[in-house]
Amino acid sequence: MSSIRLYILGALAHEGEMHGHQLRQLAEKEHIDEWTDVTVGALYGALKRLSAEGLIEAVRTEREGAYPERQVWRITHEGDVALANLKLEGLREIVLRADPFDLAISRPDLERATEIPGLIDLRIARLRAMLAESEAHTAMIARYLSPLEQVVMAHKPARLRAEIAWHEQLASQLPALLDHEKSRKDDR
Repeated sequence: MSSIRLYILGALAHEGEMHGHQLRQLAEKEHIDEWTDVTVGALYGALKRLSAEGLIEAVRTEREGAYPERQVWRITHEGDVALANLKLEGLREIVLRADPFDLAISRPDLERATEIPGLIDLRIARLRAMLAESEAHTAMIARYLSPLEQVVMAHKPARLRAEIAWHEQLASQLPALLDHEKSRKDDR
């Protein structure tokens, strides 16, 4: 699943023909880098790749004042088909990335086990800070968001709250879990 392809094709389908700088301005206006995995700087390279695949095509070149010439793009029929498939894929797929924490905690260094609760507490504190930052950011931009965008912006805080709850549960069970690991090691 490529979020950047979905974004570019969707923007061209919804907004119409645009050059790369207009697309970048739209992405910045929509703050896509704050709620998606799309980076604004990657748009130009993605435009070239989509063009090479025939999903978008250049319709003309424009020059405004002293600015350099800019290629204006539009979505092709093949791009419309790809966009429909990407939207369907985006709605069907669930993306949860593996967290290296899981591997690290599943094989703890028992000689440093006394440090683990403090590290988990730090992790919980960072997650809470991320949650507070996300909620503050959403509150700051809420007046610019459509109702659907507000729902989308609530997704990240909901995931952070679930992470916090999971870590708190782990922290409460940790002494017994570490004792179990120590006894397993002693039995070997």
